[in-house]
Amino acid sequence: MPGADTRRSRKAADARTVLPDAPRDGVDLDGLSTGLDALQSTPHKGGARLGGLLLARVLPPVMAIVLILAVWELVHLSGVKPDYVLPGPGAVWDALVEQWYLGTTLGVIGQSVSRGALGFLAAVAIGTPLGLFVWRVRPVRTAIGPMLTGLQSLPSVAWVPAAVIWFGLTDTAIYAVVLLGAVPSVANGLVAGMDQVPPLFVRAGRSLGARGLRGVRHILLPAALPGYLAGLKQGWAFSWRSLMAAELIAGSPEMGYGLGQMLENGRVAQDMPLVLATILLILCVGISVDLLVFAPLERYVLRTRGLLERAP
Repeated sequence: MPGADTRRSRKAADARTVLPDAPRDGVDLDGLSTGLDALQSTPHKGGARLGGLLLARVLPPVMAIVLILAVWELVHLSGVKPDYVLPGPGAVWDALVEQWYLGTTLGVIGQSVSRGALGFLAAVAIGTPLGLFVWRVRPVRTAIGPMLTGLQSLPSVAWVPAAVIWFGLTDTAIYAVVLLGAVPSVANGLVAGMDQVPPLFVRAGRSLGARGLRGVRHILLPAALPGYLAGLKQGWAFSWRSLMAAELIAGSPEMGYGLGQMLENGRVAQDMPLVLATILLILCVGISVDLLVFAPLERYVLRTRGLLERAP
């Protein structure tokens, strides 16, 4: 029939239009793969790449800081609060400069950071096997799993009076508060990461001989690493917050002079520029640890699992 022949010839012409270079038996898969790769890759020159990184990573935080300082200065100039209650950014900067010239800033920051790092490492050493034990033994998880979640939600400052009574005004009391605040976060993060491991990974590891501790080391922990890393970040945040609460309340000259004691001294002297300057230092330390330690580690973990594209 002429009409049927015409329709078949039109379909063949359309097929040749869609796939002009394809062989008659099927599609050229090599060419299609090359085209997809070309779509995903975008050529960048060195200058354009540097400019893009500056615009994407440096400019937004700088603009946010400028905006916060501008709003702060406007509120200060509006006279909502007296100067001794709400000083401006200039007065806080002068307080920072004064502390720097007194030679106490680096020592104060070093004291608190060393305490926080040591307490966090101890929390990781305790929380990791605890999380593995809770995840592995179901009755234990049923018994103490809700308790770990409750301890994680408990404010760290609530432990300070008990720690002072137990251990006195010593560094042991401070480390006890840090551990009680950080260990539940590390353990819960590991348990959450383990729960997200596909059972197929565990069965495949067992078929290859990875059982017991070998299975945990080579199968479970690598697969649960993204969730575990999130727990570590949260554990550091709890460690730092717990440390500041402990230093603020349980400070004494014999224990050294940290950021918490510096904040308390500013409160006692009613020196609001010093109080706000100390708060900024505490905030800067927390942000710096996240940017210099956890953010690169998180990018590396995500990139090795194909969850984050490598920068061109």
